[in-house]
Amino acid sequence: MDLRIFTEPQQGASYDTLLTVAKATEDLGFDAFFRSDHYLRMGDGDGLPGPTDAWITLAGLARETKRIRLGTLMTAATFRLPGVLAIQVAQVDQMSGGRVELGLGAGWFEEEHTAYGIPFPKEKFPRLEEQLEIVTGLWATEPGETFDFQGKHYQLTKSPALPKPAQDKIPVLIGGHGTTRTPRLAARYADEFNMPFASAEDSEAQFGRVRAAAQEAGRAADAITFSNALVVCVGKDDREVARRAAAIGREVGELKTNGLAGTPAEVVDRIGRYAAVGSRRIYLQVLDLDDLDHLELISAQVQAQLS
Repeated sequence: MDLRIFTEPQQGASYDTLLTVAKATEDLGFDAFFRSDHYLRMGDGDGLPGPTDAWITLAGLARETKRIRLGTLMTAATFRLPGVLAIQVAQVDQMSGGRVELGLGAGWFEEEHTAYGIPFPKEKFPRLEEQLEIVTGLWATEPGETFDFQGKHYQLTKSPALPKPAQDKIPVLIGGHGTTRTPRLAARYADEFNMPFASAEDSEAQFGRVRAAAQEAGRAADAITFSNALVVCVGKDDREVARRAAAIGREVGELKTNGLAGTPAEVVDRIGRYAAVGSRRIYLQVLDLDDLDHLELISAQVQAQLS
């Protein structure tokens, strides 16, 4: 089971804070550092110092780290034109020496769009589908050839399809709870399917839908890696768990029901339930980015038992 660190910087984090967490992620042996792609805080609070852009952040981290994978859960298709996104991600992949992964979603948080003057289209899912075809198509175009696309939402004519990523194929992540269109899209484009903030039982059902869609599309059932994203709150004892829960404004009982919370033994046991339904990777949503002791505990007493 791979453990990855997943951050939500829109809640209030500077680049320097993210760099510190990313370096700890690498030093403590975690597999990857991922971040959300949002421009507005959710819930109470002032959100200071303000948002950081996902791909600018990852570009910086690409030069400051050496081993860990870097990516997004999920880049919002509403934020970027697909041709520009393909350039950005390919460049960051080059800057990292081939360690980038692209999670791409439709975009959903209307308030952040209106706050920063970003159009919020009604037809988001069809735009996402076209973006996936364009981005992957640009990367797959052989050097010296051109890429054309004529869709309802985007049109590209004689694109040189440059630059190319460092990797032969940048892994593409698709996720979500949708029962029909999401599995179909994952079957066509995803190297990894992520089920966010869901029970093991709901994850098993959704993984089954994606597998079925993949088989219908002519892909092998094991061609897609299945993963989960879950909030994490670990303590060496109940008192420490309660302290960490309070620090992120959550209740221990709720966290144990909906996330990975408790002592290391409890969390290892709960991760095992996700492994049993086919999950091979867990994105640990870390909400208190100043608590590096939390990461050290997870590395020493949770990750060590999963290796």
